[in-house]
Amino acid sequence: MASTKDIANRIPITGALMLSTLMYTIDSTVANVALPHIQGSISASADQIVWVLTSYIIATAIMTPLSGWLSQKIGRKTMFLWSIAGFTAASILCGLATSVPEIVIFRLLQGIAGASLMPLSQATMLDIYPQKMIPRVMSIWSAAVILGPIVGPTLGGWLTEDFSWRWVFYINVPIGIVAFLGIWTFMDRDDGGRERPFDFLGFGALVLFIGGFQLMLDRGPTLDWLDSKEIWIEGAIGAAGFFVFMVQTLTAEHPFFHRDLAKDSNFLATTLFSMTTMVLLFSSSALLPSMMQNLLGYSALQAGVASMTRGLGSLMAFLAVPMLVGRFGPRRVLLVGILLSAYAMWQMGQFDLSMTARPIEVAGFIQGIGTGLLFAPLNTLAYATLSPAHRVEGTIVSTMARSIGSSAGISVVQAILIRDASLAHARLAEHVTVTDPVLRWSLPQAFSLSGPGLSILNGEVTRQGTMISYDAVFGAMGALALLMAPALLILKPPPKQPSGAPGGPAPTPAPTHEVHAD
Repeated sequence: MASTKDIANRIPITGALMLSTLMYTIDSTVANVALPHIQGSISASADQIVWVLTSYIIATAIMTPLSGWLSQKIGRKTMFLWSIAGFTAASILCGLATSVPEIVIFRLLQGIAGASLMPLSQATMLDIYPQKMIPRVMSIWSAAVILGPIVGPTLGGWLTEDFSWRWVFYINVPIGIVAFLGIWTFMDRDDGGRERPFDFLGFGALVLFIGGFQLMLDRGPTLDWLDSKEIWIEGAIGAAGFFVFMVQTLTAEHPFFHRDLAKDSNFLATTLFSMTTMVLLFSSSALLPSMMQNLLGYSALQAGVASMTRGLGSLMAFLAVPMLVGRFGPRRVLLVGILLSAYAMWQMGQFDLSMTARPIEVAGFIQGIGTGLLFAPLNTLAYATLSPAHRVEGTIVSTMARSIGSSAGISVVQAILIRDASLAHARLAEHVTVTDPVLRWSLPQAFSLSGPGLSILNGEVTRQGTMISYDAVFGAMGALALLMAPALLILKPPPKQPSGAPGGPAPTPAPTHEVHAD
């Protein structure tokens, strides 16, 4: 419950909470357009640079369930201050990084520190405002959440272009300082000491499972998958962690996740649905900036501006979805979101090296609307049949599942992209011969098929093959989106509640950082 001091200072506390939330949500997208510059600066390979994204997401997934327990133990204000300070310090370290291991470790620290910012800020807002003001207040707070993916790409592009990619992380410092001082000054102290039973064995096993599985996906393309002993070791660690976690969940008196969650078909289906959605959303968000900069010659700022339409589409869908769900029901809105997402991916599968920015902007806008229409109906259906006693825990599980889907999707799609680009290059190179009259006719007279000229030609073949690979990956993600549609048949609609009746589904949580794309 909120203290008298918190209620009296609700406006400055709200400002500090919104700043900390904005800092966190911006950081989930602002680094995407800077990835090619980071890659060159720290000499990272194409498969290594995705660790900058996946390490952050995995750390957030692991730390999210632990952050609620810690806030009860040490107090919400203390947890806030440590989180903001840790996130700001980790941002500075990210900006100072000079190698792949350094920036990956510092991004892990960023994710660990920032995991509690959004759930705790939302819980605090619900505590310090009266019930009648909650809809308006949460709309204002959610605007800060949505603002991140809208300004993040453009801000990241501008900072990278006019200053350095390091300023993508340094920008968090002034925001973090103001948010820290606001919480320190205006929020009342909470001594904590209310921790509930926590399954540390289950949590540790889950960490081993997620960590081993993610390392296997990230390192697989470099080490040739199962031909490497390291991949076998990482796979064994992940499998052992999963086994211990399942045994602990089935037998412990207080398991990490309550067993009743697995008995609810709606919750299970929507959780898997959310994971698949994050594969589509975050994978394309990670691929597009590198495609625009490496293949089309865009600057970081141009890539950021072209990516901004996705955030605008998400904002429009976020504003319209409550009315749409109320009028047409969550399953119909979910179907429209799936179809729009699949259509956007199909459009992206038609990209070519001679196009302007318009196809990217249009496809991004449609994808933003499609994914924006997915999350609120998923939340509504997830809690339609779930016991109110398990809603908070269900939110944690769902959030963690989306994070795992995001990181795994980025790693898998990047691995497929690298493999397909190599295969496409080989197929194209087979048709490039010195005696080919068409090739001779199409090349300038002064162009030689030996020495530097051959290197230039090989570079163009590589560029064309990589574009083919991007199109194939986007097309496959569009097909994956369509494959989600039959799952709607097993989802039960929310029970109808009489006007003014208590109970019913939990109110739709505000979107988390996983909703965003750059």
